[in-house]
Amino acid sequence: MSAEERSRFVRLRVEIVLEVEDEGAVTKAALRRLAADPELPQEERTQAEGAVTEDTAEALAYLVDPFDLVSEVPGVGLQQASWSSERIDYDPDSPDWDLDEDDVQDDDEEGGIG
Repeated sequence: MSAEERSRFVRLRVEIVLEVEDEGAVTKAALRRLAADPELPQEERTQAEGAVTEDTAEALAYLVDPFDLVSEVPGVGLQQASWSSERIDYDPDSPDWDLDEDDVQDDDEEGGIG
């Protein structure tokens, strides 16, 4: 495929595991961000404030913005982004948490799921 035939679009997948050391600080930061958003309608603000107050994972979802990750990368424009957060059980010594993609088999390969 020549350079002219290749798509200009790239999907960048990122998985991040964070350890929350101060839930109160995360919640306060999310509430400050919500309060500073002048375009957020009051009804949505109230719902969002409840969500970030009840769940630190929701607070993180409000604080981590994919646009912030790529806004200063020269030559690219964010076209679409989605992200979510959830509480997980994490064991850094478990082979399930090995992020070395070279060792992961595709579903179509022998031994894959499917």
